[in-house]
Amino acid sequence: MLLVAAALITASMHSLGVVESPVAPATTSVAIVRTAAIVHDPATASRPVMTGGQDTVDTADLRAARGRTFLDDLVAIAPDRLAHAATEADVVATAMDHPPTAAEVTTWWSGLASADRARLERDAPVVVGNLDGVPYTVRDHVNRAVLAAGLADPHTAASESAMLGQVRESLRRVADTPPKSLITLDTRGAGRAAIAIGDLDTAADVTVVVPGMFFTVTGQMVDFTATAGDLYAEQATLAPVAAPASGTGVAVVAWMGYRTPDLSNILSLDLAKTGAARLERTVDGIRELRDGQQPRLGIVAHSYGSTTALMALASGHMSADSLTVLGSPGSDVTNASELAVSSGEVFVGGAHWDPIAGSGYFGTDPGVAGFGSTVLDLAGGVDPEDAGDLFRRPVGHNDYLKPGTASLHDVALIAVGRGDMVRDGIRQGNGRGEGVVGASPDMYLVRPQDLQPRD
Repeated sequence: MLLVAAALITASMHSLGVVESPVAPATTSVAIVRTAAIVHDPATASRPVMTGGQDTVDTADLRAARGRTFLDDLVAIAPDRLAHAATEADVVATAMDHPPTAAEVTTWWSGLASADRARLERDAPVVVGNLDGVPYTVRDHVNRAVLAAGLADPHTAASESAMLGQVRESLRRVADTPPKSLITLDTRGAGRAAIAIGDLDTAADVTVVVPGMFFTVTGQMVDFTATAGDLYAEQATLAPVAAPASGTGVAVVAWMGYRTPDLSNILSLDLAKTGAARLERTVDGIRELRDGQQPRLGIVAHSYGSTTALMALASGHMSADSLTVLGSPGSDVTNASELAVSSGEVFVGGAHWDPIAGSGYFGTDPGVAGFGSTVLDLAGGVDPEDAGDLFRRPVGHNDYLKPGTASLHDVALIAVGRGDMVRDGIRQGNGRGEGVVGASPDMYLVRPQDLQPRD
C-alpha cells in the first residue's frame, strides 16, 4: 500500500510541477572553490600556523583526525596544503558526516585568531560552511562563495550545475522580504542544502521545516524555500499574539539537510535514521550559538520527514519546544512522553484525502488516541459575515503549508507559542479535515486581514 500511495503522490507532484522530470543524475563531486572566486589576504596567505606548540600537520593527519583534533589540524596544516586538503573526500566526509560537536566547534572558532579565521574561510570554505557551531553569517558567506565558484567553473558537471542553480534561485530575495542565509551546502550525490529565512542569531521563534519523500535539492529547493517563506510570513502576522520568548522576530529554516527517499527505498528507515542524526546536529548548532538566550524552537515535519523528526526527538540527543507532524506515516515512538518536547506541544495534522496520514506504515500513528498529541482539525473555518472561507482545508498529501489553509495557520500559531489557541478551539470531527471549526473571536483577532474574501 505504501508503494501505491507513494506512486500516486509522485504522479500528483509531477502534475503540479513540484517534481522536475527528468531529475538530473546524482554526482559524487564536491564543489571546489577556485582561488579566483574569493578575495585573498596577502598578509595571511603565507604565514605558517602552529597550534598548541605542535609542528604543522600534514594531509594524512587531517584525513584521520576526528573531533577537536580535526579542528586543530585544520589550523595547523601547512598553509600551502590547506586549500587542497580541505576538498579531499575523506576530509569533507568528516566535516559533513562525522563532525565534531557543535560545542567543540563553537569553542574552537571563538578561540581562533582573526587571521586564522580568514584563512580558513578562504581556503577551507566547504568545511567551514557546513560545521554546526560556526556563526551563521560566516557559513552563509563561505557557502555562497562555494556556490558562485561552482557555477562559474566550466568543469563543473551538468548535474551539479543544475543543483547549484536551484540553490542560487532559492536565495533570490525581493524587496521588503526577510534576509536569507545559506547555512548548508553539500553537492555530493543528490545534494543537501539548508536556507534560513530571517535572523537565526536573534529570532525569538526558530522553526525548522523537515521535508518528506521525493524532495531533492535539484528538484524542489526553490519550492521548499518558498514554502518556508510562506510559513515565515504567516508567523510574522501573528506577532501581536505571540507568546514571550528570548529575541525578536522569527526565523524559518528550509532544511533539506538529509537525503529523502524515492520509490526505490521508501520502505526503508535507513534514510530517516541518517536524517535524524543530521537534524540533531542542526538543532544542537542553533542552541550552542544561542547559549544564554535560547529561542523558542519548533520542528515542523512532513511525511517521511515526520518519521525522521520523531526518531530524533526520541533519541535523547535533541529537544524542541514544539513538534508538528503533517501527513505522518508513523514511527516506532508509541507515546508523546518518549519525545523530548515540551508537555502538550506535540501536534498532528492529517489532510482530507491524504493516503499517508494516519497509515502507520512505519509504526504508531502519532495521531491515535492515547499517543498524547493534539490532533489538528483542518476542515477550515467559515466567516459568519459573508459565509466565505476564512481558512480552507488542505487536500491531499502536499497541501499542508499552502497559504490560506487551516493547517498553515495552525502551524504558525504553534510556532509562536500559541498552541493553546489551537487546542482550545471549538472543534468537532475526526482530525483528518472532515470536521467543522466553529468561529471564535480569537480567530478574527489573530488574522483580521483574513476577514476579507480570498481569491
